[in-house]
Amino acid sequence: MTLSQQLITVCMVVLATVATRFLVFIFFPAGRQVPPFIHYLGKVLPTAIMGLLIVYALRTTDFTAAPYGFPEILSFLTVLALHLWRRNFLLSITLGTLLYMALVQGFFV
Repeated sequence: MTLSQQLITVCMVVLATVATRFLVFIFFPAGRQVPPFIHYLGKVLPTAIMGLLIVYALRTTDFTAAPYGFPEILSFLTVLALHLWRRNFLLSITLGTLLYMALVQGFFV
C-alpha cells in the first residue's frame, strides 16, 4: 500500500470507530427509554458470542490423533467453570486462552 492509501485506511478506521461510539448517544439520548429489543440483545448476545467462539475454536480440532483435543477440551472446561463461577466473560476467555496457549506451547509441542 502506498502512504496515501495507508492514511486513508487509518482515517476510515478512526471515523468508523468514532461514529459507532457516538451513534449510541444519538439514537438513545439520556432521559429517553431504551427499547425492549435493545435490552433483549444485551442479554442474549454475550451468550451467543460465547457459543460462536466455542464452535470457531473447536472446528479444526482432531479428536482422533494425539493429543486427542486435550488442550482444547481442558481450555473449554476452564472457560466454562470460570464463567459459571465468576460470570465474567472477559476473565473466562482470557484465562482459557492463556491456558490453551501454555498447553500448546509448553506441553504439546
